[in-house]
This record gives sequence, C-alpha cells and structure tokens, in this order.
Amino acid sequence: MTCASQGIDLSATELSWAPKGSRKLIDGVSFSVASGERLVIVGPKGAGKSTLLRLLHRALRPRHGEVRLGGEDIWSIKPNVFARRVAVVLQEGMMTLPFSVRDVVLMGRIRWRRGVGQWSDEDRAVTRHTLEHLDLIDLALRPFPSLSGGEKQRVLIARALAQKPRLLILDEPSNHLDIGHQRDMLNLLGGLGITIVATLHDINLAAGFATHAAVMKGGRMIAFGKPAQVFARDTIAEAFAGATTSHPVADGTRRVSFSIDQQRGEGL
Repeated sequence: MTCASQGIDLSATELSWAPKGSRKLIDGVSFSVASGERLVIVGPKGAGKSTLLRLLHRALRPRHGEVRLGGEDIWSIKPNVFARRVAVVLQEGMMTLPFSVRDVVLMGRIRWRRGVGQWSDEDRAVTRHTLEHLDLIDLALRPFPSLSGGEKQRVLIARALAQKPRLLILDEPSNHLDIGHQRDMLNLLGGLGITIVATLHDINLAAGFATHAAVMKGGRMIAFGKPAQVFARDTIAEAFAGATTSHPVADGTRRVSFSIDQQRGEGL
C-alpha cells in the first residue's frame, strides 16, 4: 500500500512539560529518528508516553525544549501544512456519531480538500484502496459505533493512512486487536516507508517492529537506541518491576516475561 512518498526526520531536544503548578510529566527528553524509521516507546503506566506523543503532534506545547519535523520547529509550521504531514491515532476519542466506516476513512482526506466542494475521484480512490488493504471493505457500509473494539481500531488507523502522512503517531495501535490482526497491522505499517512513532505495551511486539526503541520511566527517557540494546536485562528490570529477559535470540532481540508475586495472592 502506498501512503506518502517518503517519511520525514523527527527530533526532540530537552523536551519538558508540566501542568501548571504541578510536577514535570516530561523531563528533559531528547531523541532523533530519520526519515522512514520506526520508534516504539515503552514504559510502565504513568511513565509519560502519551504525554510525549501529545507534545510531538502539537496537542501540548512544551514548557522547555523543542520538537523539529524535517528540520523545522513544529510550532513554526502552518497548521494546514502540519495537518497534511502528520496523522495521529489515539486511544481515546472513539467516535459515537453514526458515520459509516467508509465515511470515517474518507475523513482522512479532509486535509487535502480545497474549499467545501465534493470529494474528488482521488479521495474516493484512496479511501477504497485503504479499506481494501486493511481488510475493511466488507465493513464499509457498517455504522462505526456498531463495530467491535478491534474493528474500530483498524478503521481509525485506516483513516490516518488515507491522509497520506509523512509522520504517523500511534498510541497503542495493537490495542483491542487479536494476535493475528496485531501481526498483520504491524507488518502493514512496517512496509509503508513513512516515519512512525508509536507506544506499545507489548515489549516483544515492539522489539520485532521497531527500528529504534525507547524506554520511559517517571517522565524521563532512560534508554534510546536499537531494540536489541535498549531492551537489555538491566533497563527492563529498572523500568518494569518483575520483568525478566531471555538471552538474545537469532535476530539479536530478547524475549521479555513477567513473574507473578505469589505472596500477594495469599489470603485472597
């Protein structure tokens, strides 16, 4: 499936953010990924992953530091230009209005409409192509609210891809998907050639999908680099209580597992 012709460089420098009068939720985060690379961010709940994503797509403005897209500070880019370059799929905000699946995906083309005219032949062609490649064509006329959680997730990703972005930001894109659709979705995303930043709760999925990985804890990025290096035993143990890693497998990655504290189960 074709999306945009290429990805785009993305970098953050000493990025910090805090609600007014509260502690920092993001504290001194710096990283860079080149065009077409895939960064996956992992970390425990409350680590600051979703807040970092909001800083990357201009939902929040940093208190300190900056985010640069293609060498430009994102806050200097015109809103309509930024909206064409960057697509976002978040966990929250599932629509309840009775739009059809086809109409939801077609909304991804709004950024490319000129004026208030009708949808163009290209808009319709891109929408159909996207529905086909995400195996949604049989659901095209179904009302979006009637879908399962996994189906809704695929439709929202389809809407983002119909936008033809150069940077795709995803908050837990495999959430609600079964194992087969998780694999298919990540394989599809990995073949797009655009720049991707995603959070994933499954570290083993992250290791297989990412070209770069980051581990966050307490608002800080405590590790960044190639997955085989980032998902090392000490780093994972620092970020996740009860996590253990295997010896590296053939591709250099490690399998991560979590132990259960038997003591906590006594008396229940």
